[in-house]
Amino acid sequence: MGLLASLLSGFASGETMAAIRRARTAAIVYALAALAALCGLGFLVGAAYIWVAARYGSQVTALGFGIGFLVIAGLVLLSHRLMAGARARREARRRKADMKAIGISAALAVLPALIKGKGGLGVILGPAAALVAYAIYRENVKPDDPEAGGRK
Repeated sequence: MGLLASLLSGFASGETMAAIRRARTAAIVYALAALAALCGLGFLVGAAYIWVAARYGSQVTALGFGIGFLVIAGLVLLSHRLMAGARARREARRRKADMKAIGISAALAVLPALIKGKGGLGVILGPAAALVAYAIYRENVKPDDPEAGGRK
């Protein structure tokens, strides 16, 4: 409730609108700076092209610059792909941990009701034994064994 009250008082005092204006102004300033930096980079590439063309000729320079930019593009895509794979593995581990925590929380929330119910402790021990047996099975199966259901 405290966060909602703080948000509402921020709206009422105009503080939120001032923060939005500051953020919009900062975004415009950064966009203009980025545009100027790109123009400067373009002129530097042009100057480098003129200098190399005077030394080696325009056709060789054009081929060299074209191949150089294609190599740069390939390196950027390769690094993105490698980082995306690492990010996907990290997110999968996080999701697995989150699902495990949710499962444990749900089991702990339902546990008192199951113990008091008709089946009592038997309702809990049956699935728990099955989970333990499955965990032992998964631990003892080799991952490259296609007959045991592992991945190839």
